Amino acid sequence: PGYETPGPRSLELSITNIIVFPRQNLHSLCICARTHTHRDTDQQSKAYGIEPQFTFFAIEFIIQLYSIMDPNPKSFPILSYVMARLPSLGPKFTTQPSHDIEQPPPSDPSSSQPHIINRMPHLLDPKILAAMKHAVSDVAQTRSVLQTLGPRPDHEMVDNARSKLADVESSLSKSLEEVVLSPRPPDVDRLLWRSHLADKERECRERAEKERAMYKTILQLDEMHEAYERLLKEAEERLEKIYDNAESGAEGVTKGVTEAEEVNEEVIGILQEASGKGIERVDLSNKRLRFLPEAFGRIVGLRLLILSNNQLEVIPDSISGLRNLEELYLSSNLLESLPDSIGLLYNLKILDVSGNKLVALPDSICQCRSLVELDVSFNRLTYLPTNIGYELVNLQRLSIHLNKIRSLPTSIGEMRSLRHLDAHFNELRGLPLAIGRLTNLEILNLSSNFSDLTELPETIGDLTNLRELDLSNNQIHALPDTFGRLDNLIKFNIDQNPIVIPPMEIVKEGVEAVKIFMAKRWLDILVEEERKSMLEVQEQTQAGWLTRSTSWLKNYASGVRESVSDYLVAEKSHRDPFLDQQL
Repeated sequence: PGYETPGPRSLELSITNIIVFPRQNLHSLCICARTHTHRDTDQQSKAYGIEPQFTFFAIEFIIQLYSIMDPNPKSFPILSYVMARLPSLGPKFTTQPSHDIEQPPPSDPSSSQPHIINRMPHLLDPKILAAMKHAVSDVAQTRSVLQTLGPRPDHEMVDNARSKLADVESSLSKSLEEVVLSPRPPDVDRLLWRSHLADKERECRERAEKERAMYKTILQLDEMHEAYERLLKEAEERLEKIYDNAESGAEGVTKGVTEAEEVNEEVIGILQEASGKGIERVDLSNKRLRFLPEAFGRIVGLRLLILSNNQLEVIPDSISGLRNLEELYLSSNLLESLPDSIGLLYNLKILDVSGNKLVALPDSICQCRSLVELDVSFNRLTYLPTNIGYELVNLQRLSIHLNKIRSLPTSIGEMRSLRHLDAHFNELRGLPLAIGRLTNLEILNLSSNFSDLTELPETIGDLTNLRELDLSNNQIHALPDTFGRLDNLIKFNIDQNPIVIPPMEIVKEGVEAVKIFMAKRWLDILVEEERKSMLEVQEQTQAGWLTRSTSWLKNYASGVRESVSDYLVAEKSHRDPFLDQQL
């Protein structure tokens, strides 16, 4: 209640018959089952047009539907414990002294999940539990919405929805083309015909939108569940921090304050030292830093800055003042974004921002043209900046693994200095043709892109310096025909692929056997193409000879006609004029 939920307005439930519950009635019926007697439930179900004999089957299904949204105790033990103590569908009100089969009495929290209690005894503290309940209020609200919407659609259903949407778009395009190209009858006014076409177009679009609605709902529901899973992970981390702080008690709080003061003093000391003389290296890793003072941007002579394994959520814009900085390590923090000013670090050669929460890289990072190594692995990236390859021409090592990147920009082919590219555990659906321009690339890891990666471009054969290639755990059926040109390849992994070309027995013989097989296959293809080309040339030659012969015959015949005509004319002109005189 209180949430406007998108999606289909009904839920189809297959038991012994097909029962359709209007969404607004579904929730009321479930509340009814948990808070009223059987007779009341029967009355409610009749009021909604549902036969009573099906009601309790439906209720059992609905209660199961609500329970599957709860966090998995194995993956989220603390969160599961806390969420089990939050009301899912509201309190129970019953007039029956005995227990209700639809709503059994809740178990004692202290007896539930004894393993987590044994490991974390402070969970029984009411104050700690209250703090944890407050910390996961957003999870409870999201769970309430998802419980109303239903379980997450499976991968096949999501793929089918995407396919159907594409079909709808294709059908709409075809229908609109037919409308536009339909001829106007001669007896119909031009303006009336245009109005008629506009109506037809509107009808086509409305019909397509109705078809889209259901499939869009499936995709939206899948996205909501994916976001909910991320929310569960973040909530579990929050609860762990709450418990750690509570477990440490007053001593822990004092220790934390002392550590914070020591860190602050260390930071202040570094800043004071920097103001007096030039300082080139600063290591503040594992200091539990939550923020970086703006004054750090004034340490102009700094060349190395290590801030790994802290709790930084933001990097100040003043970092652009470190114009001599060459190495910056920000791994294992809580960063969700990088400042645009990072593009002003023109001398930066190494940047490590792995293990954060980055969803995108700023376009300004392309201005860091001195970069040699860039590590953005283990984040939440879905794409790379479009022009990253045009600008980072000195980059030698690019690590983008453990993200959700679906495609590489075409500009990546301009990274002519790149030697190592690690893109495993992403959602890559293919590689751009420009990948073949990376002629200095030595190591390429494309493993574990799973069902998304099904083929490689023919230009992969242009990577003449490639030494290591990992394609394991994908859906590749055939290697590109140019694969045999990878003369320097010495390490190759294509395990867990439905490979057909080359045959698996060739693959088992090793990389050299694969290269020989693919090289021979490529040669056979070239020979066949040459044969076809020669046949075409011969056919064209024969056609040309026939054309020339026909032309010669035509010219010869024309010459004969002209000769005969000239002869006849000449005969007539040499006739004796005396013979033409009249008697």
